[in-house]
Amino acid sequence: MSKICNPKIKLDYGLNMNDKDHITELLTLVKAMEKNTCVFMTECSNEILFKKIENIFNKYKDLQRDIYETMFRKGLYAMEPVEEKNITSKLTTLNENFESLDD
Repeated sequence: MSKICNPKIKLDYGLNMNDKDHITELLTLVKAMEKNTCVFMTECSNEILFKKIENIFNKYKDLQRDIYETMFRKGLYAMEPVEEKNITSKLTTLNENFESLDD
């Protein structure tokens, strides 16, 4: 199967961080902030605080998506096509794991 990607931008390699290193670091940081904000949000007992944190979470979520889309457009992320049976199999596994949480 061929990968789905855009033409890769030219990168400098060596000891110094290049554009890919910087944007990957940014994506990692924003993902961590998004996850931690989600945990904070779910543990809020005050509705006003919850709504404020939810707003911050949504901004991080949108920023994370924007960074990913930028990386994809610049050829720094590639996707591989997946067969329908693999998707169905993964979904079945996830559903089974979810249902086992009630046990």
